[in-house]
Amino acid sequence: MSLKDKLTEDMKQAMRDKEAGKFRLSVIRMVRASIKNLEIDRKRDLTEEEVVEVLAKEVKMRRDAMEEFKKGNRPDLVDNLEQEIVILMQYLPQQMDEPEVRSLVAEAVSQTNAAGPKDMGKVMAVLMPKVRGRADGKLVNAIVREMLNK
Repeated sequence: MSLKDKLTEDMKQAMRDKEAGKFRLSVIRMVRASIKNLEIDRKRDLTEEEVVEVLAKEVKMRRDAMEEFKKGNRPDLVDNLEQEIVILMQYLPQQMDEPEVRSLVAEAVSQTNAAGPKDMGKVMAVLMPKVRGRADGKLVNAIVREMLNK
């Protein structure tokens, strides 16, 4: 079952759950709308990888907004966004932990013969296809910077 099919089935289940699934339903509808809009823009159906990218982008947007709401002292909105992230994370592939990311970064650094911060673009170009949708971009970026600044 494709990710889009799973989202559709979960949306139908949330509709059947009425009040209990209302929040879940709104999150799923929001992400399905993002997928559909991108399909309309590209004039074709999205691949599974592209759907994962859309989901990862939605999670990133919520994490960024959550930081702003924390700064603005809005715990009610932070809680909402945390719940949305939990729902969205169910559709993303298993997330990589820091040691896994570090080993991939070390491999990419040796593969590109990166010598310093000026080679960050080369390392990221090799690394991002391997971690896209499976690791937070900020974490990857921080680890690459750390390793190249040694």
